[in-house]
Amino acid sequence: MKALSIRQPWAHLVVKGIKRIENRTWATNYRGPLLIHAANYWHAIPIEEIEARFRVRIPRDLPRGAIVGRVELVDIVTQSRDRFFEGPYGFVLRCAEELEPVTMKGRRFLFEIV
Repeated sequence: MKALSIRQPWAHLVVKGIKRIENRTWATNYRGPLLIHAANYWHAIPIEEIEARFRVRIPRDLPRGAIVGRVELVDIVTQSRDRFFEGPYGFVLRCAEELEPVTMKGRRFLFEIV
């Protein structure tokens, strides 16, 4: 199965179904189920700033370095009215499901989980 590493707290917002689009600088032809891996590092934007900008509450003890959920990658767009879209590519995600964290190392781009 394919997986995608996302820095926290974005991975948390994705698996909770709050963030339904993931910004990337690259596109893929892949569509289908996708495991979400929470990267080892936090995003550079402070949590308080993300909470204020997007009007969300974010726990401070989020798992990192682990598979934390799964989604369906249904489309890739270059324009969107979604409040989380910044581009240049937006991975459109549906059917978010949070999973118990499974520790593992992530990789760049889409990667295979055996």
